[in-house]
Amino acid sequence: MKIDDVRRVLIVGAGIMGQRIGLQCATHGYNVVLYDIAPKMLDDAMNHIKAYAAQFIDERRLTQREANATLSRITSTSKPDEAADQADLLIEAVPEDPKLKRRVFAQFSKLCPPHAIFTTNTSTLLPSMFAKATGRPAQFAALHFNKTAWDVLVANVVEIMPHPGTSHETITLLLEFAKRLGQTPFLLKKEKSGYIINSMQSPAIGEALTLVVNGFASVEDVDRAWMGVSKMPIGPFGMLDDVGLDTAWHATDNSAKKYFFIRQLRKNANFLKTYVDKGHLGVKSGQGFYAYPNPAFRRPGFIEGTER
Repeated sequence: MKIDDVRRVLIVGAGIMGQRIGLQCATHGYNVVLYDIAPKMLDDAMNHIKAYAAQFIDERRLTQREANATLSRITSTSKPDEAADQADLLIEAVPEDPKLKRRVFAQFSKLCPPHAIFTTNTSTLLPSMFAKATGRPAQFAALHFNKTAWDVLVANVVEIMPHPGTSHETITLLLEFAKRLGQTPFLLKKEKSGYIINSMQSPAIGEALTLVVNGFASVEDVDRAWMGVSKMPIGPFGMLDDVGLDTAWHATDNSAKKYFFIRQLRKNANFLKTYVDKGHLGVKSGQGFYAYPNPAFRRPGFIEGTER
């Protein structure tokens, strides 16, 4: 299959990343179907996507006509066979649960057309873990969008990670697909959990969690220190809220199981689970380490501790 043959993109998982990736694709002319097992999740997702589009109009980054055209290219369904119909490229964006991802790929391998390319947006797991379940290992690779994928008018980083059985044709197509979305693609030479960005960012977030879990500093002070020194507009705990605390918990829990001898990982996972159990998932639920849509770290005076 050639890049010009890709017309319909199936996003499996209507969480925050699924929404943002879907909007990114639709803004660049692709027809998008958003699938989730929960109809309410789809309703919420479509409302969030419309809110993103309205924000872009307000900021004069999209015209009303462009926004309307973008939204007209996005549909949603909780019926798997309907979602898979005529899909040319599948992007899996479900939680970081290996068993769940395998079930998803096995299910859609039977429903999608044989030519369809399958990808996973996982940030911590390796594509070789799911290649067999896709039923089309040569047509499968990891395609990792970073958290600001929804900012459709700003070039972002997409990381492409093949497994040993990924075909050269699939890699070439995904590189071109990323470019057509206004992204800057980076191709990993071999599999690496965390890719490039998260391999650097995750240790910092892990240390931030450790500082708070062990009582050395508060959430706010960790973020203040990070933002003050790095001059970044967000700190580690703001990043966690944006990623989703359920996603962060799954990833930390998986690491804690794999590296069971590192007790701090289990402590950090348990700390995140207390937020997940309360439904405080971050930006997508309106509450995480901060309250949204106006978190404290975005207010004037936050770094100095004088915000209101």
